[in-house]
Amino acid sequence: MKLSVIIPCYNGAVTIADQLEALANQYWSETWEVIVSDNGSTDNSMEIVMRYQNRLPNLRIADASDRRGQAHARNIGARLAVGESLVFCDADDEVAPGWLAAMGEALSRYDFVACRIDIDKLNEPWVRKNRKSPQQDGIQKYDYPPYLPHAGGSTIGVKRRLHQAVGGFDESMILLEDTDYCWKIQRKGVEFHFVPDAVIYVRLRKSIKGIYRQAHGYGEYNVKIYKRYLPLGMPKLSWKQGVFSWKAFIMHFMKSIPRIRDKGDLAYWAWQFGWYLGRLKGSIKYRVFAL
Repeated sequence: MKLSVIIPCYNGAVTIADQLEALANQYWSETWEVIVSDNGSTDNSMEIVMRYQNRLPNLRIADASDRRGQAHARNIGARLAVGESLVFCDADDEVAPGWLAAMGEALSRYDFVACRIDIDKLNEPWVRKNRKSPQQDGIQKYDYPPYLPHAGGSTIGVKRRLHQAVGGFDESMILLEDTDYCWKIQRKGVEFHFVPDAVIYVRLRKSIKGIYRQAHGYGEYNVKIYKRYLPLGMPKLSWKQGVFSWKAFIMHFMKSIPRIRDKGDLAYWAWQFGWYLGRLKGSIKYRVFAL
């Protein structure tokens, strides 16, 4: 088996059929399989998955219900996988035509790759209005403070032996386990390659509350990962940088209040507030200055 596609799933009944339909329409000359790693779903997600067993002959379900979290679900799927390479995608996203072949061919040349993200197809205009499209022209840069590049967990492809060598995803990381994973692999001297011909359509949060909570979580876990990698070469953030960042944020908000016109503008500020308050919480929780 050349390739194993691993999909972590928790209560994905609303969207997983779209992902499996997209996979059923993929074409590649080599052998491949799909593993849906069930993270304890209580809806009918797995019933929907089983309906695709005739269209995806190498489709299997892995039981990852013993511990919640995408990191655990991906690791369980990887343990069951028999492919030489692993590619990860999510149950609420959708792979574009040609994704499988492009990822498979890239992994025949490289050990570690990531595909391109498209946020236009699956998201309403207000959701996209003030959101930058990550990973559209290359692997994402990490710039506060500057460190190694990273990619979303649902976009990664890796040789199975390399996944095993780094111990898989860190299951103690509720968020940013994918960033940590990318850095662990690169710190072994492995180059990270972008695959522009492989595209995945990604769904973003579709409520103001959901957008705020996601940004808050990312802000907090960016502090956690900062503390982890600070002894490993990540540049130290100064008090001056933190004060400047917060001052710029507050001034930008005060100037923007009169220009908040619609739900898209509100979503932008929900993200900004979530991010900054998450970093503040993380700095207190992990006892490190990273504002």
